[in-house]
Amino acid sequence: MIPRILVTGSNGQLGKCLRDIDDHDFDIHYVNSSELDITNHQQVKDFFEKHKIDWCINCAAYTAVDKAESDYDSAFNVNVTGPKNLAKACKVYNVKLIHISTDFVFDGEHNKPYKESDPTNPIGVYGETKLKGEQEISKSLKEHFILRTSWLYSEHGGNFLKTMLRLSKDKAQLGVVGDQIGTPTYAKDLAKAIFLIIGRDIPDYGIYHYSNNGVASWYDFAKAIFDISKTNIQLNNISTAQFPTLAKRPHFSVLDKTKIETTLKQNAPYWRDSLIAAIQNIKNE
Repeated sequence: MIPRILVTGSNGQLGKCLRDIDDHDFDIHYVNSSELDITNHQQVKDFFEKHKIDWCINCAAYTAVDKAESDYDSAFNVNVTGPKNLAKACKVYNVKLIHISTDFVFDGEHNKPYKESDPTNPIGVYGETKLKGEQEISKSLKEHFILRTSWLYSEHGGNFLKTMLRLSKDKAQLGVVGDQIGTPTYAKDLAKAIFLIIGRDIPDYGIYHYSNNGVASWYDFAKAIFDISKTNIQLNNISTAQFPTLAKRPHFSVLDKTKIETTLKQNAPYWRDSLIAAIQNIKNE
């Protein structure tokens, strides 16, 4: 039987990457926020009643980390109320839910990669609301996969890769933070992992960490972008203190991928290899 799949937030970069690699024998219904407002309980209920689906991939999220500090209600609605509504509808209509979460549920005080079982302690509104969204799903629905990811980028939308390439056209030099450590993750790799979960109908529900492999600072990430794209620019390694932001960022948010790699029997690609592929795709466009 062909899986019938709903993708919410399909105009975001992950939604577009799912569409890019959508060559599976799946029946996929892509919707944006104007077609399905996940914060509206009745609208979600009516949609699930009308469209018979087997899986829901929730890519809808409030991801403006700094803006969230002064816009709590909006962040809460999308990151908490929305997932809660989806989880409740999934339970009623026997749908499995794949929900995308974040490394920002951790405070960054660790010195080794975070496991799914490590204590959470978000240090900003974005991380706090994403964690509450996870908790609402876990309370309402057993048949769920929560995929925490980090430093997501792609050819689509606004992200660090696109920002660096754009800024390099106008500036002779750039300062990029070198004391925040994590792993850049190509959204197409995450999309492939999501389709693997569905295609294999994985029965092991729960929280999983997914990012590319390897470790980098934002400075390392930027340097790799400019090296691979052969961009001539002076890059300066600066501290977090030299680049203050409204929201605090975790200083260390590398995710341990052992659980998902064991479950899928497949290792996530190394971050730099995926970055080469993404930059080549941008050049080809």
